[in-house]
Amino acid sequence: MARIPESTLNSGHVIPLVGLGTGAEPPPPPEIVTSAVVTAIEIGYRHFDTAALYGTEQALGEGIAEALRRGLIKSRDELFVTSKLWCSDGHPDLVLPALQNTLKKLGLGYIDLYLIHFPVSFKRGTQGTSKEDIMVMDVKSVWEAMEECSKLGLSKSIGVSNFTCKKLQDLLATAKIPPAVNQVEMNTGWQQKKLVGFCKEKGIHVTAWSPLGAPGASWGSYNVMNSPILEEIANARGKSVAQVALRWLHQQGVSIIVKSFNEDRMEENLQIFDWELTLEEMKKIEESPQERVTTAASFVSPEGPFKTIEEFWDGEV
Repeated sequence: MARIPESTLNSGHVIPLVGLGTGAEPPPPPEIVTSAVVTAIEIGYRHFDTAALYGTEQALGEGIAEALRRGLIKSRDELFVTSKLWCSDGHPDLVLPALQNTLKKLGLGYIDLYLIHFPVSFKRGTQGTSKEDIMVMDVKSVWEAMEECSKLGLSKSIGVSNFTCKKLQDLLATAKIPPAVNQVEMNTGWQQKKLVGFCKEKGIHVTAWSPLGAPGASWGSYNVMNSPILEEIANARGKSVAQVALRWLHQQGVSIIVKSFNEDRMEENLQIFDWELTLEEMKKIEESPQERVTTAASFVSPEGPFKTIEEFWDGEV
C-alpha cells in the first residue's frame, strides 16, 4: 500500500498531498464512485474530494462506510474529506445549512475541509442557469459563516477555491480565521506562479485540481498529456507523461487532486514519490506554453457584475 506524504495546514491539521477527486463529466453512476472509493482506500488513498455541485457526496460517503465495514480503515478519522459550498448557497444564512446537508449526504459528523467553490453567488432561489442569476458574493459575510462552521467543529479546516491573489487579499483583510487552502486549476500548462508565491507568503496551502488538464472533458485540454516536453522527459526517465506532470506539481509543494477511477491509473498516480525531477528538467517544464483552461465564462456577461474573463480573474489569465 502506498504511503502518501502529508503537509500541515495553517489550521494545524494535516492534509495528504494526493487525493482522489469525485467530480467528473458526465457525472458517474453512484455505484462506480462508491466502488472507486473503496478501491482507492485499499491502494492507500486517504484524501477524497467532492462538492455539492458534483452530486457525489452520498456515493463517497457510502464508499467510506463500506471501507469501514470491510476493515480497510479502523476509523473515519484516518481519512481527509473535502467538500465545497456551491454558489446557490453563497449567502451567509445558507452556509451552515448547506454544510449540514453535505454532512447528511456523506453520513459523517464532520469533514476535514470546507471550501467556497467559486467567489460568486447566485441570486436566492436560482441555480445560475441564467446570466441574470450571477451576483458578487459578499465574501466577508459568507466567510464569517464559514468561520462559524469551523468553530462548531463541523469542518476542521476552511478554505476557498478559484480565488485570485486580489480576492485572497480582500478576504485576508477581514478574516478572523485565515483560509487554510486555495484549491485552483494548476498543472504544467497553467503553472500559477504568481498565485502559488502569494499563497506561500500568506501561509495558505495550494491544492491543484485538473493536474493533467482534464483531457477528454468538454471544458478540458490535452495541453499537458500531449506536451512534447513532458513526453521527452517521460521517455528518458521510464515514466508516464502523467507521472512526470504529477511529480512536477509535487515538487511545487502543493497537494494534487487526481480523478481516475481506473485501478491501474490510481496506482500509477501514486508512484511519484520515490524519484524526483532534476533542476534541468524542472526548467524545461517551466518553458511550457501557458493557458488557463477553465475560464469561468458562464459567470461573465456584458450586463453582469463580471463583464470580461479578465475581470473575473483579476487579470490573472
